[in-house]
Amino acid sequence: MAATPHRAAPAPRDLADLPYAHRLDVFAEELERDGDHESVHFDGGGFVGLDGGGTVFLECAFSAVAFEGGRYRRARFNDVWAHQTRWVGVDLAETQWTDCEAGAGLLAGVELHGSRLRRVVFHQCKFDSVNLRGAELRDVTFADCLLRDVDFSGARLAGVAFPGTTLERVRFDNVTVDRADLSGAAALGIASGLDALRGATISGLQLVELAPALAVTLGLEVKD
Repeated sequence: MAATPHRAAPAPRDLADLPYAHRLDVFAEELERDGDHESVHFDGGGFVGLDGGGTVFLECAFSAVAFEGGRYRRARFNDVWAHQTRWVGVDLAETQWTDCEAGAGLLAGVELHGSRLRRVVFHQCKFDSVNLRGAELRDVTFADCLLRDVDFSGARLAGVAFPGTTLERVRFDNVTVDRADLSGAAALGIASGLDALRGATISGLQLVELAPALAVTLGLEVKD
């Protein structure tokens, strides 16, 4: 757990920076189960209580869109960009996210258990009571985010980094770690699962801050 330089997060992109920006058409259809949306711009508005399970989003952009309730199980998000998008009380279990970027967004009360995230970057997003149990995260970066009451129990974290991110009451019970870098996190509020973080990278200062919790986890009795 020696201190090492943490991985820098890629800079957030604007909508115009996307390589497929010139191909985007404004969304003017119905969002329904097993739908197929390619090169679509979802600009504003919201979706309440819909069943969008199995839907595919390919090279799509979301700008200030609100999702409230609803089920999108097994939906696929490939090369998707989202800005100021809100997901509240949404079921996103077993979804797949590949080459995606989200900025200034909110995920609250969201089910993401069993999901698969690969090459995904979150910039300045707020996660509140998000269930990521049993998820697989590979090359995922949480940059300058807030993770509060997030549950990673049983998840696989490979190449995951948290630069500038604040963790509050986050659970890591029984996670599998491969190149997880916590050294750049702004705060490490870990509720449980410290023993499962073997192989993760933290800073020397974080080691000192975690020492009391580590002692409890290891059953050490500390006497002055």
